[in-house]
Amino acid sequence: MKCLVFSDNSDLAGQMITYFRKSMDADLATTVKDPSALEAYGAKKIFHLKDAVFPGDIAKGLEKLVSSTDYDYIFVGSTAMGRGVAGILSQKLGRETMTEISEFRIDGGKAITKRFFYGGKTVLEEKSDATVLTVMPGITDPEKVEEKSQVEELLVSESKVKLIERKEKKAGTVDLEKAGIIVSIGRGIGSQDKIALIEPLVKAAHAELAGSRPICLDYHWLSEDRQVGLSGKKVKPKVYIALGISGQIQHIAGMRGSKTVVAINKDKSAPIFEECDYGIVGDIFQIVPKLTEALK
Repeated sequence: MKCLVFSDNSDLAGQMITYFRKSMDADLATTVKDPSALEAYGAKKIFHLKDAVFPGDIAKGLEKLVSSTDYDYIFVGSTAMGRGVAGILSQKLGRETMTEISEFRIDGGKAITKRFFYGGKTVLEEKSDATVLTVMPGITDPEKVEEKSQVEELLVSESKVKLIERKEKKAGTVDLEKAGIIVSIGRGIGSQDKIALIEPLVKAAHAELAGSRPICLDYHWLSEDRQVGLSGKKVKPKVYIALGISGQIQHIAGMRGSKTVVAINKDKSAPIFEECDYGIVGDIFQIVPKLTEALK
């Protein structure tokens, strides 16, 4: 059994190679600037698409690669670029697609996958003939091996589209997907100035501060890179502390992979209490100082 993994994100590429090499031989195709950083994760070969910048061009390059090698499965990292590549590649190859998977195994020649559904409210386990699958970040922790992969440049035909100018988005200040502990705030904190009252807890817990969609996108109390949710970051910390977050399904989809969830909310009917391991009904600003002091 052999598979081709593609990701334009180094962290996700490492996760995917680690996950899939345990059940089949895995090659990696990537557009990252430095493919040598991925040599130690167990790919049989690494194909570097050096100058490809558009999904259509990347899909053409992968199509050429697949035509020369009989890959049973193609796994594509679920990034903005990856989702575009997967759609085009699936159409070009005439292969069935499954999107946003978080688990994968083979049973009787069929793909058995799991993925979030209804905005993360449920998890679907499905059996299908899909051989092109997009993979969610956080599928596993990347693990290195002793043997290094062979890196080969993969030439991509000249694009019909020319890149005129690139304007980099302002870099984020935090990588929530790697955080071990996250303190996340919602509208229940009341106002932006109350964030200062939460920060001692963040410091005492050695955590990262995050927020729900309204906090980051509507009110701009926190930067966009700190948003957790369906349209934000998908996180899997050891501990997730939710303060004043009601627990709508869009937010739950982003933090459901958390190992332990602690929720504090004055509304005893808040949906977040159905998702947490430990719940406290009460005033955040009476409880947080006590929790902070206990952690100190």
